[in-house]
Amino acid sequence: MIEAKHFLWKVDGKVGVITLNRPEKKNPLTFESYAELRDLFLSLQKENSIKAIVVAGAGGNFCSGGDVHEIIGPLTKMAMPQLLEFTRMTGDLVKAIRHCPQPVIAAVEGVCAGAGAIIAMAADLRHGAPDAKVAFLFTRVGLAGCDMGACTILPRLIGQGRASDLLYSGRSMSAEEGFAWGFFNRISNEVLNLSIRTAKELASGPTFAHAMTKKMLHQEWNVGVDEAIEMEAQAQAVCMQTKDFQRAYEAFAARKKPAFEGN
Repeated sequence: MIEAKHFLWKVDGKVGVITLNRPEKKNPLTFESYAELRDLFLSLQKENSIKAIVVAGAGGNFCSGGDVHEIIGPLTKMAMPQLLEFTRMTGDLVKAIRHCPQPVIAAVEGVCAGAGAIIAMAADLRHGAPDAKVAFLFTRVGLAGCDMGACTILPRLIGQGRASDLLYSGRSMSAEEGFAWGFFNRISNEVLNLSIRTAKELASGPTFAHAMTKKMLHQEWNVGVDEAIEMEAQAQAVCMQTKDFQRAYEAFAARKKPAFEGN
């Protein structure tokens, strides 16, 4: 059983919902919540009953990044070994999001800045409210834009030039801009409901195949086209051995909708 202390966690059928819950400060992260989020996503690698994840923020905002007084202040007093321990831990959160087999959907409202923008970036799908403002604001506090994988993941989502604009300037990207650039998959006034509905649709589908799709989307960043085609041939052959593949064929033959079970 997964439990959480530094944010809200609930299970709705086959969907897990994470809610960052410090609305009075626009849901900033602390050392403890960073680590607990990392550990939760790591534990999801072995949680077979949960098939999709939604990440949201309480109070009309997604996440304002690292807490100024609880993280940024202490970092200014740390030596290099402690600083590197922290930056590696935050990077491990992104790795855990990318490596958990469940599709992760970010439901972004209002402020989505710093580490909050990174969490949204690391998700598989991003749904934005019309008031969403996404800012990779690291340069505004004297840091590089290359934080938690931003310089490798963000250009793949929106292109090198657009990513450079956001990472150098630290400016906010509006919801409309984010949708036009491909950062947001959809914009909605009911962004949390849309995200949960999408997660439930994914959770009722061929979830073994979804996990394989996520794995290949991640792994094929590092290979050439020929190698990628061979990787996909092997992955698809594995999926062809699943019962869901057989169920889909039998349903098609009977002119019915397949009832997938994720095996």
